[in-house]
Amino acid sequence: MSFNFGTVPGSCPNFSTPVLHGEKPSSITFATNLLGGDGRPDSGKVRKGNVINAPGGFAGLLGAEQWKSKMESPWREVAWTEDRRETLMESISSYKPGCEALSEARVLLLGPVGAGKSSFISSVQSVFTGRFTNRAMVGSSSASFTKKLQLFNIRGRSPEQPTALVLCDVMGLGDGETTGLTLHDTLAIIKGHAPEGHKFSPEQPVRSETVGYVKKPSLKDKVHCVVFVVDASKVSSYTKGLGTTFQQLREHISDLGVHQVALLTHVDQVCQETARDITQVYNSQIVQQTMTNAGALLGMSTSYIVPVKNYSSELDVDENTDILLLSAVDHILQYVDLHFQDCAATYPKLSL
Repeated sequence: MSFNFGTVPGSCPNFSTPVLHGEKPSSITFATNLLGGDGRPDSGKVRKGNVINAPGGFAGLLGAEQWKSKMESPWREVAWTEDRRETLMESISSYKPGCEALSEARVLLLGPVGAGKSSFISSVQSVFTGRFTNRAMVGSSSASFTKKLQLFNIRGRSPEQPTALVLCDVMGLGDGETTGLTLHDTLAIIKGHAPEGHKFSPEQPVRSETVGYVKKPSLKDKVHCVVFVVDASKVSSYTKGLGTTFQQLREHISDLGVHQVALLTHVDQVCQETARDITQVYNSQIVQQTMTNAGALLGMSTSYIVPVKNYSSELDVDENTDILLLSAVDHILQYVDLHFQDCAATYPKLSL
């Protein structure tokens, strides 16, 4: 399994690699096509008056970043319409686990400090309340704000209409076993042994003597899908130690038969065009390349990864940001159902 930690977001992808499910090869005019033989901008190829200093691009070219990043056609198709938003909201609101023995689907969010785990939970809840809601407390320091295992049942359009989705928030991952959530404690959560509200510490791992320890967890106590959360603006600067942590986690979680997907957060911070208009996220070569880098970091195909923009400073929600968030939840629930199907095959007595 290889990792790529040094690729700068926005660099040209290698189109000799296979095109993955749900993605399209691009046909794009690169900024390099506007350069002369000496490697400098050719004034004959650049329209008069097109003079700016574009971050991440070539100084002196109008929209140099856009020349490098915006594709002629999206690499994933999304319907940016009110109808699509309503369809997704209804689908998630009415979702029922594919197992009659369960009333809730439990999803665990894992990622380094500041990746946006708590913000994603609050953002998803905000979609249903129609205004920004800090459901999960969010910190701003380099240390993990979340210390305890917290379970958030996402409420529907009203508090009286909870969905069947439970998002689990926990402290951030570290570069090894001495900082952040440990491999041992992560597996204890997934297996259903760690009690809600347990405060984690590398010095005090979850054991049978832990207060509230669940000795014989049932299917409802266990995690039904794991979601890795990585920050698009930090993918190329994450340490090798964190990459190793991801690799170890994925191997052990896979051994437990739990499906894994990933969220690429803060995509608006790596591409100006996407920051201006979130509907351009799948037209951005920078976002696509960053997702490829995230896949290498996680050891995961990009078909498992979806980009999101969390709400942060906004007071009101936005239709297109909602669609991206709801699409991510829909993506997660597909793999939750796959887990229940796998469980039914392993334990025939479970009712699906």
